[in-house]
Amino acid sequence: MRNNRSWLKPATAAAGALALGMSMAACSNSGESAASNRPENEVHVLVYGDAANDVERAMVDKFNETSDVKVVLDTIPGADYQQKLQTVIDTDSAPDIFFNWGGGSITDYVDAGLLMPLDDFIEEDPQLKDAFLPSVFDTAVVDGQAYGIPMRGTQPVMLFSNEEVLASAGVDGAPETWDELLDAVEKLKATGVTPIALGGADEWPTLMWVEYVYDRVAGPELFESALAGDTEVWDSEESREALGMLRELVDSGAFGTNFQSVKFTDGGSASLLSSGQAGFELMGSWAYSTHQDAAPEFVESGTLGYSEFPTIDGGKGDPANLVGNTNNFYSVLANTRYPDTVRDFLKLMYSDDFVQEQVAIGNLPTTTNTEQFLDASADPDYARFQYGLVEQAPAFQLSWDQAYPPSATPAIHGAMSDFFSGRIDEDGFIAAMQGL
Repeated sequence: MRNNRSWLKPATAAAGALALGMSMAACSNSGESAASNRPENEVHVLVYGDAANDVERAMVDKFNETSDVKVVLDTIPGADYQQKLQTVIDTDSAPDIFFNWGGGSITDYVDAGLLMPLDDFIEEDPQLKDAFLPSVFDTAVVDGQAYGIPMRGTQPVMLFSNEEVLASAGVDGAPETWDELLDAVEKLKATGVTPIALGGADEWPTLMWVEYVYDRVAGPELFESALAGDTEVWDSEESREALGMLRELVDSGAFGTNFQSVKFTDGGSASLLSSGQAGFELMGSWAYSTHQDAAPEFVESGTLGYSEFPTIDGGKGDPANLVGNTNNFYSVLANTRYPDTVRDFLKLMYSDDFVQEQVAIGNLPTTTNTEQFLDASADPDYARFQYGLVEQAPAFQLSWDQAYPPSATPAIHGAMSDFFSGRIDEDGFIAAMQGL
């Protein structure tokens, strides 16, 4: 699931961002798009294509049983989602409702006047806000107005493992410290398996390692300062320390030699873990539903392990801090033809049926009553472990490529991909991040 994200090569993304900016300006100036041009008696919902779509289809089917205006679910495979959304967002083919990550992923659309503020919906039905945890709901609030309703669930990044592979290599459980992780890498290499599966070809999975190491070394404040415009923090002592640790991990062979050719979006890195060819994978909590869908025997046998990210001795970051996606959101096109239908469909996002369906596939909705449904999960232990991480986290850092606007994504992905591959050194990474 980038869950969950899709990303462009730098040249393609730059061109896409330019085209998006030009077309947004045309839309906001001419006002050519109008509700009358929207499909008749249909509301189109665009979502990131992955294993979670079964729940979304179930909600659409339930809604259509009683609605004269029918909801149509459209999916785009993860690797293409962001690019195609940018292509259609200001055309007559734009979805009425679309999946996003809140934060920087929607600010450009808000600034261009393409999205509908949802405050009127919330005034009519306060549960569209009150039914969700405030810290999560606020991720899609821009300039004091709500532009998203939480859907799916919160998605902290966790360290997943193949317990049989670890046992065969003499690794005694998940590493609790960075030194234990490095020790596990050496033991796994000795058995001939890839210590850590990494979908480097998709680029965004690599970012998870960068985010966590930076958090553990410097705390969340470094990135918060950078996001606020203080680019000097990228050249700080803590930043260079984090980069040095990441370089050590890559050079140790932790990810093997061909990680830049492996994808998560086609099941490649996940299959390395489930098939016993790798010991670990750092991935969002959606990895559970990915394995449940593609390798159910791996999940059902209890071989899939999961733990929090290791601690780093002397680091400023709290060991309980999380990185990942605070939630996914549904946002609404400003010129949707059937706003009442859209409003009613969004109400399903806090319904008991939706929460139970999400919990059943390993997701963790952020409604205020989620905890009462955890025992009905396919794996209550996993659900409660994940819930505990989120509940107890002092800080939950939104993925860097979602905190920044989409136009910054190619530079972020390019910098850390080039750093992990050895094409640039620490100075090159710092310069790239300072140029955002």
